[in-house]
Amino acid sequence: RYSHIFFDLDHTLWDFETNSRETLVDLYGEFRLEEKGIPAFEDFHNRYSYHNEIYWERFRKGYISRDLLRWKRMYVTLLDFQIADEPLSRTMSGRFLDLLPRKKHLFDHAIEVLDYLRENGYPLHLITNGFMETQERKLHHSGIKGYFTHVITSEKAGFLKPERGIFDFALRQVRVPAAETVMIGDHFEVDILGAMDAGMDQVYFNPGVPVTGRPPTYTINGLADLKKLF
Repeated sequence: RYSHIFFDLDHTLWDFETNSRETLVDLYGEFRLEEKGIPAFEDFHNRYSYHNEIYWERFRKGYISRDLLRWKRMYVTLLDFQIADEPLSRTMSGRFLDLLPRKKHLFDHAIEVLDYLRENGYPLHLITNGFMETQERKLHHSGIKGYFTHVITSEKAGFLKPERGIFDFALRQVRVPAAETVMIGDHFEVDILGAMDAGMDQVYFNPGVPVTGRPPTYTINGLADLKKLF
């Protein structure tokens, strides 16, 4: 039914939560945050995760710049612990962006499923809101770069998911009509509704968030379920 398959990267193939946590553990020790007034790593991790989600949402909606996203989420995290230090925040943010893409954790069955799809003749591509350099490094270090013919980032397309422009850009790059494609992702609004509006079928990698409104074409609970669909 489909001639091309598109994946999201973070939270769908690349285990962002595990990799981010490991990176924050590295930062907590490297910058001696316990001595600076953050007595427990879990507190640091929870506050960063909270602020990161808020700032990414603002970035997706065009309210803030990429540079502000990158350092301000760390700044407000430290501020929660009465550490008002912009230079430290910028240094830690740079270190975070250096270390994070080196982490290698993928979701269960990711390699198995990518092998299966490739062996069955499906050209595979990525559509991601991540930054090009960072996403390329994630793909390289996790060993899955070679599976994808096109890596479409918001930076390259000039649009952020769920804007239709990034999906239309991807379809033009691949030179395929939307009706022959399917998009696989974990974020209902960003991946599923965005692909739906572009005329693509969708596979919702359901992270436990109930679907409201328009249902996706398919829903899976784990990547191995893709072998039942294709």
